[in-house]
Amino acid sequence: MKNILIIDDDLHIGNMLEETLKNEKYSVSRAYSGTEAVFVLSQSRPDLILLDLMLPGLSGEEVLTHIKGIPVIVMSAKADIDNKVELLLGGAVDYVTKPFNTKELLARIAVHLRTFDTLGKSEVLTFEEISLDTNTHIASVKNEEIKLTRTEYAILKLLLQNQTQVVAKSQLLDRISEDTPDCTESSLKTHISNLRKKLRDAGGKDYIEAIWGIGFKMKTE
Repeated sequence: MKNILIIDDDLHIGNMLEETLKNEKYSVSRAYSGTEAVFVLSQSRPDLILLDLMLPGLSGEEVLTHIKGIPVIVMSAKADIDNKVELLLGGAVDYVTKPFNTKELLARIAVHLRTFDTLGKSEVLTFEEISLDTNTHIASVKNEEIKLTRTEYAILKLLLQNQTQVVAKSQLLDRISEDTPDCTESSLKTHISNLRKKLRDAGGKDYIEAIWGIGFKMKTE
């Protein structure tokens, strides 16, 4: 059963949507403010999100920046074309103007769920507060996105895929060449040092440790 998260502070619209979706055999979760929506998303991962823009706390536009790898249909009374374009470029898959026809909305939901299933959900690698989306290449620590270079992404991806093991330097160089061509044995240390600093600055602690004479691994207590 697909789960749909409704993010809307309008109780009448939210209740109507919940009833309609449940009649179509979807499971439904709710958030009534932008702040609550971010919390809900930190605890669970719905299959699709219906997002209102005019929310208490964080706005819908701000909430959208916290959503990665989940199809989002924006529902708004704003009909301005520039606003629509900006939101679609910002990550939404669709934009429905209020008031909307429920049959049309259900059709759009079905299409986007089918499309997302066909494309395949991206793999999200996690370690403590770190998450790495291998489809979007977006890394985050404590739900805050951090900017990684192509090489830093490749290193972190390999370490997260083998987080219980020590990854030898030679293995790192060999395996990350699939994702990046610009890492050499002499530059590997610099790339890892920069990656460790970015993770430490965001999370307040070291996540990667060097194993003397062998390689590197994710640091466990």
